[in-house]
Amino acid sequence: MAFHSPTIHADLDSLRSEITGSLALPGEPGYELSTPWNVAVPVRPLAVVEVHDARDVASTVRYAARAGVRVAVGRTGHGAVPIEDDVLFVHTGRLNSCVVDAEARTARLGAGVIWQDVVDAAAPHGLAPLCGSSTAVGVVGFLTGAGIGPLVRTFGLSSDHVRAFELVTGEGDILRVSADQHAELFWGLRGGKSTLGIVTSVEIDLMQLSHFYGGALYFDGSDAAAVAHAWLDLCADLPEHTSTSMALLQLPSLPQVPPPLAGRFTVAIRFASVAGPNEAEALLTPIRGVATPVVDAVGMLPYSAIGAVHADPVDPMPSHEFSCLTGELTHGAIDELLTVAGPESGSPQTVVEVRLLGGALAREPRHRSAFCHRDAAFTLFTAGVPLPVQRAIEAGVAPVVSHAGRVEQAMSPWSTGRSLPNFASSADPKRIARMYDEDTAHWLSALAEEHDPAGVLRVGPVVRDVGGASSDRGVIM
Repeated sequence: MAFHSPTIHADLDSLRSEITGSLALPGEPGYELSTPWNVAVPVRPLAVVEVHDARDVASTVRYAARAGVRVAVGRTGHGAVPIEDDVLFVHTGRLNSCVVDAEARTARLGAGVIWQDVVDAAAPHGLAPLCGSSTAVGVVGFLTGAGIGPLVRTFGLSSDHVRAFELVTGEGDILRVSADQHAELFWGLRGGKSTLGIVTSVEIDLMQLSHFYGGALYFDGSDAAAVAHAWLDLCADLPEHTSTSMALLQLPSLPQVPPPLAGRFTVAIRFASVAGPNEAEALLTPIRGVATPVVDAVGMLPYSAIGAVHADPVDPMPSHEFSCLTGELTHGAIDELLTVAGPESGSPQTVVEVRLLGGALAREPRHRSAFCHRDAAFTLFTAGVPLPVQRAIEAGVAPVVSHAGRVEQAMSPWSTGRSLPNFASSADPKRIARMYDEDTAHWLSALAEEHDPAGVLRVGPVVRDVGGASSDRGVIM
């Protein structure tokens, strides 16, 4: 239903009267909240509903069912997908409650909370949330995508440490969801993204952890081959107390980029360990032995500095992302990656990262979830800025996009053909299908039909009607 419909305009006035939050049409204050972190993604909803509580979400969902429109949800826009003008955008920024129970080692978090808020609230108690590589992303989007953080090999998925959700279903019901209440939804919410509803709050466990040994070593691009092969050797039989990744970087010459890294090709070895400093430092000795870092930013750090491991960008920017999972990598795989994305390749990517998985991630938790592919050995991720931005958006192609395809092809002998929900978010049904095995996709689809029979939430990275005809509307049909 088109945005310019007078009937919809009138109905939106009735929705305004039903909620305690605010509603903004295009051009009105508050509509800008729909602008995603990845500004290359076209997000132009019918209206933006800045909700005040779960009841506002429920009212919005029920209105959408009556009006024949759909509902999407977001906080920071890091996992943004295209949104059209028949979609109401629920912004959760006002749901910002963050309550830490130090004795129970838990936290209850509103859907508008970002990870740095939780890190800062837990730190005075010597506690730590299992956040992602960026502490500037929202807690809910990260956890419903399962959550792979800098210490994933030690503690497993972040979603494995969720205790409960508050959920608004596609029918507008407000439910408490846990292992003991609506267990089937508890299974699906941990990995199923927004398929099963809109999460308005979450309860998580906190780790007894105040410091870790980690950070990143940065090497000049001329040392890429030596460093990359030494890193792959490090990955072999790496103890679970340590997680690591390698990134090929081409960071721009901007004030926020350290001068030794700006405008040049570098290789970063990301590292995070809960082992003692001597034991952890010894693991990096072989890598330090093959080349001299241009920046050595590894040492004992407070957990509040966990974001320094990956040093992800904070400011919004246009980006194209690609991701896939792989089996065990060989030195031949590293050679192929360097050929297509190394310092002599002409790669336009800003970052090409290979992250080691395994460890605690590979084991099934006490409560099973919709997360699949625990047997993957590595995840490969690329991100690049399509320039010029406007032409890239209008044409839908850019050198960075076609090059990501070359990376995918080069690594295909090692790829599993699968990917993770939280890396390179997509509304492409084929991409979404790569995130789940067949049984998981069917169960998620069945649960979605049960709790959202009108299809109000059929938008974005959701699983619906597996096995039927395909659709271009951001769902598996």
